[in-house]
Amino acid sequence: MIIVLKSHVTKSSPAFQELMAFLDQKPGISVRVHEEVGALMTLTEVYLIGDTSALDKAEIETLPGVERVVRIEEEYRVLGRHHDDQRPTGFEYNGVRFAQDTLNVFAGLCAVDNPKHVEEMMKALAANGQVCTRMGAYKPRTNPYSFQGHGASCLPWVFELAGKHGIRVIAMEITHDSHLDEIRDALRISGSPTGVMLQIGTRNTQNFELLKIVGRQHEFPVLLKRGFGITLEESLNAAEYIASEGNRNVIFGLRGMKTNMGDPHRNFVDFAHVPVVKRLTRMPVCIDPSHSVGSRDRGPDGILDIQHVTAQAVVAGANMVLVDFHPAPQKALVDGPQALLLSELPYFLEDVQIAREAYLQRVAAAARFALEGRAKAAS
Repeated sequence: MIIVLKSHVTKSSPAFQELMAFLDQKPGISVRVHEEVGALMTLTEVYLIGDTSALDKAEIETLPGVERVVRIEEEYRVLGRHHDDQRPTGFEYNGVRFAQDTLNVFAGLCAVDNPKHVEEMMKALAANGQVCTRMGAYKPRTNPYSFQGHGASCLPWVFELAGKHGIRVIAMEITHDSHLDEIRDALRISGSPTGVMLQIGTRNTQNFELLKIVGRQHEFPVLLKRGFGITLEESLNAAEYIASEGNRNVIFGLRGMKTNMGDPHRNFVDFAHVPVVKRLTRMPVCIDPSHSVGSRDRGPDGILDIQHVTAQAVVAGANMVLVDFHPAPQKALVDGPQALLLSELPYFLEDVQIAREAYLQRVAAAARFALEGRAKAAS
């Protein structure tokens, strides 16, 4: 059960203290409080853990400061979109909003290689009005002899270049809790010119201790990629691990499933799950077309497969696109064959916008159809 408090009620409010005194009298119930601090107000939610079946929902809703009570019927207690729960979703980080009704493109280098390429990438993004990017400093690899990223050594100049070109958020994979401290130190040294979205890659989706650690910190939002060989339910529970530790600024990433059923693509594209994740949870949904397709192949219509699957996901309501670009793909240290060219960036963004407009038209049509249906039922 979740108790949603009115916007003016905080932990120091008398109404909050009265609610806590009421709940203290209920045996077998433990309480977890979450505060979401915004620019104008703080929203407080109280999660009741235990057997809440005997609690009277109507009685709790009469208590001072209580906005509403939601009974949890799904497995995802914190992130789940529960019965009759239509609360607004999303969060703002470093001036960028992430929600189930927004769309942000994170185009960039799968792996940071040198300052020249990083600056060329960021300069192109700024010229096209983009404020987000992907930059891989830590790269888990299947082959132990493959390049595994420059690590902490590249962070200061990557962050400085981001600040120079107005990049507000960098999606960056981490593979160990020590990387958190390295990112914090590098941001401090460089004067915090940008923000970082921690990325948990598909290999670490079930690294539960790492999930707990990134859940306990509230500085950075988290992009969790779906595990490439596990069910959607298992991956959503991995996201719940993060949220259950206190960090609810989580984005769920679809990146394709590891199976030869997707051949000739690198992975089987799973973007049909975009609306499923949005229905089951309150998380924004990210798609990674580069690691799903894994090539620059194009159809007879002249459109790249990567663009086709991106459009399919955006038309289905995706909220974030994580895509590989590189100034010189032939020189890329990781995944060069799938990286798009900087000259293709304006066209890619235009194609994404076309798909986004189609999605918004579909939403408007669905709302109109529902309104007409209600009008007919009432007549």
